[in-house]
Amino acid sequence: MHSLNGKTVLITGASSGIGAACAHAFASLDARLLLAARRLERLEKLAAELYAQHGVEVRTLLLDVRDQPAVEAAINSLPAAWAAIDILVNNAGLSRGLDKLHEGKLADWEEMIDTNVKGLLYVSRAVIPGMVARRRGHVINIGSIAGHQVYPSGNVYSATKHAVAALTQGMRMDLLGTDVRVSTVDPGMVETEFSQVRFHGDEVRAAKVYQGLTPLTPDDVADAVVYCATRPAHVNINEIIIMPTAQATATMAVRVP
Repeated sequence: MHSLNGKTVLITGASSGIGAACAHAFASLDARLLLAARRLERLEKLAAELYAQHGVEVRTLLLDVRDQPAVEAAINSLPAAWAAIDILVNNAGLSRGLDKLHEGKLADWEEMIDTNVKGLLYVSRAVIPGMVARRRGHVINIGSIAGHQVYPSGNVYSATKHAVAALTQGMRMDLLGTDVRVSTVDPGMVETEFSQVRFHGDEVRAAKVYQGLTPLTPDDVADAVVYCATRPAHVNINEIIIMPTAQATATMAVRVP
């Protein structure tokens, strides 16, 4: 198991869900954390919890990954002690709506594409050159089962996660020979704010997504992320697909009434 003691980990979308769970998991292994998200109050609360529980160094970044100049400025302005990012977890992402393509809302499409694809690209472009120069680093992208299987009315979201899968493969090819590793962790159903965001705050509709089965928790996904990060330097976990036992595919799950 590769030690993460003192390693600097940047996690996007860290204010809740999988991102926050990853922060706890890395902190438990004595990593130093750069936590980025749009909700600064949540980030600061999380940072205080991590310091109290694990005594690790934490730095927060108020950041919208859709804003390329802001991403570049945030990474380039990091103090020297934080500039050498060892692990990047590209977690920021969301789904909006569950509409047929010909009935879809343009604003929903734009938000998903700008966050899930362009945001991942902006952060990666800002961070990876430093990893290449130092000849060490690890990029872990959070994908989805939707990046492997399209489901009804999941058109644009699935397209963005297929893009994440393609970009992950492309990164791995482009970084071959640099000693920078690239992994993707692709979950099925995880109970987070995901469905509330998808349904624009409709908590009743969101709750129905997980009724009758035991979904993954954010901690389950974080465990897979940390597994990728803690392999020996000569080992790269290309891809982990992680699903609840009650789910077989993007569209097949067994539910208990």
